[in-house]
Amino acid sequence: MTTLFIRNLYAKCKMHGSGDAQVVLTDGELYALIVVALNDLGWLEDGLHTKKIEIKRQNYYEISLDWFEQLDIVVAPSDIEDTLENAKNKEEDFVLFIENLAALHRRRVKYRRILSSQPMPTMDQIGPRVLLEFGACDSNLLANWMTWRKWIYDIDNRAAQETGYVFEPIIASCLGGESVGARNSPVKRVDESGNQIANGRQIDCYVPSTNTAYEIKLRVTIAASGQGRFGEELSFPADCKAAGIKPVLLVLDPTPSNRIDELSKKFIDCGGEFYQGEEAWNYMEEKSGDVVSIFIEKYIRPAISEVEDIQLATLEQVTLSWEEQQIIISGAGYSYQIKR
Repeated sequence: MTTLFIRNLYAKCKMHGSGDAQVVLTDGELYALIVVALNDLGWLEDGLHTKKIEIKRQNYYEISLDWFEQLDIVVAPSDIEDTLENAKNKEEDFVLFIENLAALHRRRVKYRRILSSQPMPTMDQIGPRVLLEFGACDSNLLANWMTWRKWIYDIDNRAAQETGYVFEPIIASCLGGESVGARNSPVKRVDESGNQIANGRQIDCYVPSTNTAYEIKLRVTIAASGQGRFGEELSFPADCKAAGIKPVLLVLDPTPSNRIDELSKKFIDCGGEFYQGEEAWNYMEEKSGDVVSIFIEKYIRPAISEVEDIQLATLEQVTLSWEEQQIIISGAGYSYQIKR
């Protein structure tokens, strides 16, 4: 008999959001994700699932979202629940693996929907900005340039938002904790006299069992200092120390900088730890265990590292075209179609 825990896991993996923004995976999509996960872990031959699915690509990122949606397979909720139960019984950490994979997949489905439906800006929205460039070129060219850049700006904002919603919770769960908002945070701000006050500090990942607060960064840039945010970052480890909580700084980008030196010294001086680049990745994988470390290696690390390894000394020519049913982005012999 399927346990209540497994039924809840099935519902959690299947749905995200509410209203127009809700993403609901079909049973076929979810079952396919589970089979992809079993394949990643080398468990396909262990008799954990009953429906055979041929996975043509070993890398999840090389499998199109259309493949998941168009998969022709009859799957009942009981099939999914039984497979989840079997995988959990083999290794409990599979629960975290599939939760994170389903969360990532749903966000990718949602963002594709955003790309397909984000409206073209109107002249009413961008018209006043014309004063800064009017007369510098043909007015029709200027109108097109302003429209494209506003659409790209809107899309980029949504991308940053959606990435933040999925990235931090996934990394936090892999470390064995969760993100904590300022309101419920055990880390309180410290005033100029060194006394704790009621205002809490947001924590990227808090692990109660080890009393550890993690600050997780893709990189540390000078821009943060220029925006007056660096002082906030420097005060975080001191606030953790005052709360009796160990602060740990993880910076995934291996590039050294004076800001990283300053920030990492503050963490260490407050009784914390600092890991960067390869050491940060290795630290996360060690903390996450044998199963979830595979998730980090297959889904998080390659996506971030591969793009960051590209050094753009000069930008290649990229062409954007807005057609009736698609937007086409092309350059250097490749193209990217966004269906509308």
